[in-house]
Amino acid sequence: MRFLTFTDLHEDKSTLQELVTRATKEDVDFIVCCGDISTLGRGLRNVLTKFAATGKRFYVIPGNHEEAGTMLDDAVADFPGCINFHTKAIKVGDYIFLGYGGGGFSFEDPAFRKIAREWYGKYKEKKIVLVTHQPPFGTKLDLLGERHVGNKDFRKFIERVKPKLAISGHLHETVGSVDAIGETKLVNPGWDGMIIELN
Repeated sequence: MRFLTFTDLHEDKSTLQELVTRATKEDVDFIVCCGDISTLGRGLRNVLTKFAATGKRFYVIPGNHEEAGTMLDDAVADFPGCINFHTKAIKVGDYIFLGYGGGGFSFEDPAFRKIAREWYGKYKEKKIVLVTHQPPFGTKLDLLGERHVGNKDFRKFIERVKPKLAISGHLHETVGSVDAIGETKLVNPGWDGMIIELN
């Protein structure tokens, strides 16, 4: 299973075209976005139009630029191949993709803790890919200067459930960073994106 993943596009037209070209020309099964495809909602429908035209499933969570109300849900409703999986579990092949978007610089997230309790019971023994906008705390992905600014609840979830992979973005300063929590590989694919292969 191969997929293209990216984050923090912020409606940049040239990068959007490069991602669409990669998604079309390279042998990927689907596309995953970790949020902030728009700039405070501006350009959202244009980005969705372009990815829908690839014919590949486009799984997306909101970033802090799309979290106002039902902005992303309203937008994806017009694009059947585009799926907002914020607070949802999506089965793709042998994997369960768990999505949780929004946020900014909060160390804790009570709403995530609530959904995480449900996920613990259902998916603990499954092959999991966790997709969040904000990175987990205490890794190369959440360094802002010399401070860690990631989410501690995401880290606890990773330590407990041990996903195969955790993808996040939000911090432009850590684009391209790769790290690990235990056996869980962590990546910030950035706006240029990464192609990931899972067995």
